[in-house]
This record gives sequence, structure tokens and C-alpha cells, in this order.
Amino acid sequence: MTQSANPAPSGARTVRVPDDRDGQRLDNFLLGQLKGAPRSLIYKLVRSGQVRVNGGRAKAERKLEAGDEVRIPPVRLSEVGDKPAPPKGFMDALDAAIVFEDARLLALNKPSGVASHGGSGISFGAIETLRALRPGQTLELVHRLDRDTSGLLIVAKKRSALTELQALMREEGGISKRYLALLTGRMPDGVMSVDAPLHIGLRQGGERHVQVHRDGKPSLSHFKVLERRGGQSYCEVRIETGRTHQIRVHAQHIGHPVAGDDKYGEAEANKRLRDQAGLRRLFLHASTLEFALDGGREPYLLNAPLAPELIEVLDRLG
Repeated sequence: MTQSANPAPSGARTVRVPDDRDGQRLDNFLLGQLKGAPRSLIYKLVRSGQVRVNGGRAKAERKLEAGDEVRIPPVRLSEVGDKPAPPKGFMDALDAAIVFEDARLLALNKPSGVASHGGSGISFGAIETLRALRPGQTLELVHRLDRDTSGLLIVAKKRSALTELQALMREEGGISKRYLALLTGRMPDGVMSVDAPLHIGLRQGGERHVQVHRDGKPSLSHFKVLERRGGQSYCEVRIETGRTHQIRVHAQHIGHPVAGDDKYGEAEANKRLRDQAGLRRLFLHASTLEFALDGGREPYLLNAPLAPELIEVLDRLG
């Protein structure tokens, strides 16, 4: 059952951050406090200064510390109880896409075209749909995948797992991430490492656009050709950093963009692959994640099989 505030909320309240929320981002903390509030509303409250941390304004991505005092403004959520559930077919598809689960986490083989979370015109992302499937369970996204990228998306079921996994994400080599990608053209044999800093800029209309730039954040990717298909290069990509659009921009940087990439790719090559092989999406798939929890004592090796529509493309390319 969705919690909703009273129709006429009375004044702001101040919440002390408990010990088990130490290190949690402000926006995620507020989502937990204001059950059912859309993420867009959370950001609006923070931007307008209605949310305060220890008496001062704060950004949505601020990491809270245990003992912080968070002022939460009155919010009218009476209409949230009527918010529709995700479509049943979509819920069933995501339920079937769970490839691993234990007491601490679950791994989803996210389909291409599904956002990691809702917002900016998207009612239901992967996390909202999983929460609708599992009412009463605490589910938190550990990381994100581009909407167009398919593959492994990890969701924590326990606060301790979320904290440890996010720490591993920040640590160099903490989580080994491998992707499968079709790059346009013939890549050289062997492993090509791309060490090029990435900078996120905003285009008109607020769309994020990433480029290689000396003022960007350090970013390292390793591309290894697995096989040639129809003059294209089917590759395994290992990334040592997890920057926004990293593989797509690094692939563009070396002159072999990811097939089907309508943002950083080549329109002519994409059209040719659509006509020849039926490729109608970005050919990028998060296939493998390897890490260890409990301070290294509990190893995990998670795999998500390549999406059927991508296998068909490879078959058609011969």
C-alpha cells in the first residue's frame, strides 16, 4: 500500500540521519522519507532551498553523515495513492529478467530501452517496477545503466550491501566490469587500451553530451576483438572507471563507434547495419560483474546473457 501524507500537511519536520544511513545521498534519503514522491519533486524541493541540512542549503548528491539534521518541508502527496502501477506486461518482463538473487542483492538483465529509474517523462524505470513487484521490500539501485544499454543492473536489498557495493564502485578495481559491444569497422587485433579523460557538457535543452577533454575525469577502457562479423568488430570491453557514456565516447574517440549509437555513432554505418542486419538499438551489453563482499570473503561472479535481438544481428552479419 502506498503511503501518503495528510491532505493538509502541517509544517516542516526535522529528521536526524540514523547511523545506518551514513553516506547516503540526500536525494535517496528524501525518497525514503517522502514515500511515493516522484524524483522530479525531490529535486525541485532541494533546488528551491526548501530542504536544509544542518540549517544550510544542500545539493541533491550531497552525502549525508549520521547525526545530520535534515529539514523536510510539508509535501502534499494525497494523490500518490492513486498513482497507477506499472503495466502488468512490463512487470512480468522485468520479473523474468532477474538473473540472480540472494538475501543481499538481486541482478537484473535490463532490457534496452528501459531506464534505470523514472524521471523526465519516464513514469516507470527498472527500480520503480521492481519495487512494485516487491512491495514492502527495501530495494535501492547500486549503479545505473544507460537507457539504451542492456545487461546487468545490481539492486541492493540491504543497506549494508548498498554501502559496501558503492564503496567498491569508487575503488579502483573494486568491481570488474565487462561489456560486449559491436564496434563499426575493423579494429586492430589484440587489446586496445584507451586512456582519455571524459568531460560531461550540456547541450541546448539540457541533454548531456560527453567528450574527451583534458579537463575531464580520468577514464580507462580496454577493447579486445573477439571476432570479425561482416566487416565490423565484435568486442569485449573492460572498463576500469565508470564514467557516463564512457565506452560509447571512447569507441568514438578511436574511430570505431558502437554500432547503433545514435548519439556518438555514424548515421551512415547505423543505417547500413539496420538494413543489412536488422540492428535497431545500441549494440552495447553489460555482460559480467565480478566483485567480493564481506571485505573480500564472499565472491560474486554475475553474468547476463546477450539479448536475443543482438544474437540475431551477429548471425545475420555472419
